[in-house]
Amino acid sequence: MNLTTPPENAAGRSPAVDPNAGPARERAGASALGFGSEDDAPEFTERQREVLDAVLKLMVAEGDGFSVAAVAGAASCSKETLYKWFGDRDGLLTATVRWQASKVRMPKLPRERLTREGLEQALRDFAQSWLTVITGDLSIALNRAAVGHAGSGKSRLGEIVLTNGPFAMKRRLEPLFEAGREAGLLAFDEAGDAFRTFFGLVVADAQIRALLGEGYRPDAREIEIIAARAVRQFLSLYGQG
Repeated sequence: MNLTTPPENAAGRSPAVDPNAGPARERAGASALGFGSEDDAPEFTERQREVLDAVLKLMVAEGDGFSVAAVAGAASCSKETLYKWFGDRDGLLTATVRWQASKVRMPKLPRERLTREGLEQALRDFAQSWLTVITGDLSIALNRAAVGHAGSGKSRLGEIVLTNGPFAMKRRLEPLFEAGREAGLLAFDEAGDAFRTFFGLVVADAQIRALLGEGYRPDAREIEIIAARAVRQFLSLYGQG
C-alpha cells in the first residue's frame, strides 16, 4: 500500500516524515538471503485482525470520519477494549494501515546463493502482491482518506500511511536489492534509488487512476503481466551478470 508518489519527492528531497520511523521489528530488516520471512509482520491476534478489518470496511463505506464507538459496534467489542489494544484513534489507524500493508507478501529467498532466476521470481511475486493490494477497495479507501486530509493539520492519517506504506515497503525490499548486488546480479549506487525506480515501474499509473475513480481495475492475469513487464524493465536497468 502506498500513496501516489515514491518515498522522495520529485526534487529528490526526503519528506518530513522519518522513513526509518515505525516499529523496531520493521526497521531491523533481515539478513540478505534470509529475507522474506514473516518476522516483521504486525503481531496482531486473530480477534484484533477482525477489529482492524471492521475499520477497513467502515473506511470503504464512510471514509475516515468514523468514531471509536462505530468501530466498537461494527466489531462487537467495547470501546475500552479498543483503547486498551490500540491506545487512541491514531493508534487504531496506525494498526489498521500496518495490517493492510502486511497483506503484501514479501519475497522468500533461498538460503543458498541467490541466482538471477531466484531474484527475478522474488521481484515478480512481490510486484504481483503489491499491485493486488494497492488496487483493492480497502487500500483505495485508506489512500483517498489520507490524501483528503493531507496538509490540513486535522489528521495524521497521511503521515501514518506514508510511514507504514511506501516507507515500510522500502525498508523491506532494500535487503533484497542488497542481496542481488552482493551476488553480482544488480548494480546500483543507492538501494533507495533502485527502490524508487522499481516503485515507478510496478505501480505506474494504476493507483492514481483507481484513486480518481476510474472503474477499471486490473484482474489477476493483468497484474501478473504488469508485474512481469516491470521486473524485466527493472533488470534491464539495474541487472548485470
